Amino acid sequence: MITFSRQQLKIPRLQRPVYLVTAGQSKFDRAFPDKRTEELCIDAFTMAAGLLDISPAELKQYIHSCYYGHFADHFGDQLLGESVIHDRLGLDPLGNVGVKTGGATGGSTLWEGMKAVASGYSDCVLVMGWERMDEVPTDEGNFLISCAADKDWESPLGHIYTGYYAVMAQRYWQIFGKSEESFRRTLAEISVKHHGYARFNPFAQSPMKITVDDVLNSPVVAYPLRALDCCLMSVGAACAILCDEDTATQLTKNSKNKPLRIYVAAGSHTLRPADRLDMAIPLLPNETADQYKDLGERFPGGDRYPGFTGFLAARIAAYYGYGMAGITDPTTDLDLVELHDAFTISDVQTYEDIGIRPYGYGRDYVESGDCYHTNPHTGQPGKLPSNLSGGLIGCMHSVGATGIMQTFEVATHIWHRWEELHGDAQLWQKFNRVKPDDWTSLQVEGAKRGMAISHAGVGSHVTSTILMDPDHLLAKDA
Repeated sequence: MITFSRQQLKIPRLQRPVYLVTAGQSKFDRAFPDKRTEELCIDAFTMAAGLLDISPAELKQYIHSCYYGHFADHFGDQLLGESVIHDRLGLDPLGNVGVKTGGATGGSTLWEGMKAVASGYSDCVLVMGWERMDEVPTDEGNFLISCAADKDWESPLGHIYTGYYAVMAQRYWQIFGKSEESFRRTLAEISVKHHGYARFNPFAQSPMKITVDDVLNSPVVAYPLRALDCCLMSVGAACAILCDEDTATQLTKNSKNKPLRIYVAAGSHTLRPADRLDMAIPLLPNETADQYKDLGERFPGGDRYPGFTGFLAARIAAYYGYGMAGITDPTTDLDLVELHDAFTISDVQTYEDIGIRPYGYGRDYVESGDCYHTNPHTGQPGKLPSNLSGGLIGCMHSVGATGIMQTFEVATHIWHRWEELHGDAQLWQKFNRVKPDDWTSLQVEGAKRGMAISHAGVGSHVTSTILMDPDHLLAKDA
């Protein structure tokens, strides 16, 4: 059994506050035959500068070091891709480093950038992520991605990530879904919601107006997961600028952006889910040991933790992140979340891992309507809206950029600029996309705090990124 020392459970402390001052992203799509990766990164950086009402050249004058994330060298046929991007952005000879943690690469890149500023090494850093997934056929791409699992133990399941998550879905369904067809329909509702929200996002790759039956009738990829339960293979880039307080004040003084406090934490777990040792459930601030003492009686088989049904890495990332930011209950302290919905089942698992619902009750977050922008049962605002970008299922999974895109989405709500950016008719036209006649603003009114979860592999690496309006901090030492 895993046991933690006091030192290991110590909440990380930053040497000084770190702020996100701007971010940007490119259009996301399955392929860009007419655009190089460097150009997509330039698009993201240009947007970030524009949100500060300064030129890219002016923004570059503040940057001291750079952190670049991209996952799959195989796709772009380019090792040291960060050097290519760094050069094209005109940032040589500043120091830079590449980050690679699978699907969590975007979040991990933010983690590294935050630490550079918090330590005092840099006052202003660029965090940039991208992925090039259109230079190989989809089946080959799925094979390459599947290599981010233990090749001795997991790859024999079929060399496709959906196969790995199908096993988790079956186990979760048996234990917590009690093999009910209603649970399978709840998973489908997640896909409907995320493709639907993508309809209002000009950056999004897969906007679709679909029904639960459409999801259930889509082709089986690995039972019980179907095509519309799965995330996208994408191309695109996203970036963020992180600063100390003085630099943040300088950069935002003439813009609509407000410096946002940022906290990033991380956790990990073995690539071999079958070898994950049984252990006591680490508790989050809104949980008590009593609520799990009879878990195995309520859900036979559910008392083995984490098994195939949970992600310890996500729980540890949330534990550290909540401690850093002063969060005692995510459902009341946060106003929105962007979660890593690589598959509809991983979305449900994450609800429980980060304490939005107790273990065994993740489906209630969907069925209650709390996860919607507007609760479909009451017509009132959802208690804690999730994945308003469309998530990985509706918007994109351009792996190195994903965690940064999620963080950017959260920031637009806290800046109260979601409607301005997502409703911009010129942006829709620039991306050659048709703005729906029923376009609806998904701005979360009064948003002050939000979180993004960036997740890799079969739960091997997970980061939690928390953004807060500095006038609405929760941490005692903030």
